[in-house]
Amino acid sequence: MTDGMTRRTMLGTMGLGAMGTTLALPIAAGAAAAKAGTAGRMPALLAGTYAREGGKGLYPITGAADRWQIGTPVGDIVDASFGIGGGPGGSWYLVREQAQGELSVYAAGWARRATVSTGGADPCHLALDQGSACLAVANYSSGSVAFYQLDRRTGLPTPAGVFRHADVEIGAQTDSGRGRNHDRQEAPHAHWVGFSPDRRWLHAVDLGADAIFAYRFDPRARTVAAPLVAWQAPAGAGPRHMARHPRLALAYVVCELSNALYTLDARTDGRFVTRYSISTLPKGHAGASQAAHIAIDRAGRRMYVSNRGHDSIAVFALDAAGTPTLLQHSPSGGHWPRVFVLLDDERRLVVGNERSGTLAVFRVAGDGRLTPTGETRSVPGIVFLGRPA
Repeated sequence: MTDGMTRRTMLGTMGLGAMGTTLALPIAAGAAAAKAGTAGRMPALLAGTYAREGGKGLYPITGAADRWQIGTPVGDIVDASFGIGGGPGGSWYLVREQAQGELSVYAAGWARRATVSTGGADPCHLALDQGSACLAVANYSSGSVAFYQLDRRTGLPTPAGVFRHADVEIGAQTDSGRGRNHDRQEAPHAHWVGFSPDRRWLHAVDLGADAIFAYRFDPRARTVAAPLVAWQAPAGAGPRHMARHPRLALAYVVCELSNALYTLDARTDGRFVTRYSISTLPKGHAGASQAAHIAIDRAGRRMYVSNRGHDSIAVFALDAAGTPTLLQHSPSGGHWPRVFVLLDDERRLVVGNERSGTLAVFRVAGDGRLTPTGETRSVPGIVFLGRPA
């Protein structure tokens, strides 16, 4: 990265602190024909890449009858660690992961309309509340959350309000947001943000603080209050990503450092209570590994988690109460599966393996288990995958 090496980018180079997730993004005009609905065709995808790992920008990806093609990258969109669409006026938002974090606003065709500061270092995740036109950004290295009001007509952001997790009283197991793992938890590290289904809360998952923070959200006033601790993870767990059950008042948190998956009861006061935990790795596994991404199918019956190091996708069945049971560990088709996207309608799961720079495609069986299609493509430095809204 040409703008200097931050602690997060150093950790990424060493294989630590990577981040991946699924999102909705616009597609270039040339890829529009790949949207679902054309017989035999898969939807278009997009891949964000790190320049230091050989990525050339934002790559369009199309698939037809499991013959996937990687298009010409948008070269001026570098080190994009996350993005989201559906903003006012058709706006799209991408964050650039660097020491001076940036949020860029795009119109159709990837025309850049504005770039503003995220008020922190190494932004890695975004959340949008469409009804209120409010946007939140997680800044990893600075352990902070930026909150923007968007212009309801243009989608352009106002100056951000920034909240530092180091300023929150957390608990006995942490010291000013520092967790037990001194190499990875020397300070707060915000890794994920998301608005609650009832639109009363904005939550932030923090790996460094071993905590989930809750910000009371007022969609009418378009404001958030200072955060409080909504859930305290076991010391040294390193919570990374959260996913909501589509029907039940449950959330699932995957912990990067402990390789544990927690089932949480979601309370109306914004807090969470631990119900159940299970490992994301096979029983008896002793090698180094770091859990990464999590996704739940639309029916709320299957859940998927990626394991970097073990290089697998863990597949879980969810019963009627939302309790997970391990079904399978499927090899990820490459090294360091940082991100994947679950395509429910097409019964496919597409994995981005960061260190091998490969994209691997899997079929999803009726019971949720994965089988490789044999489709593997080169995408150097892949760190996130998205699909059009």
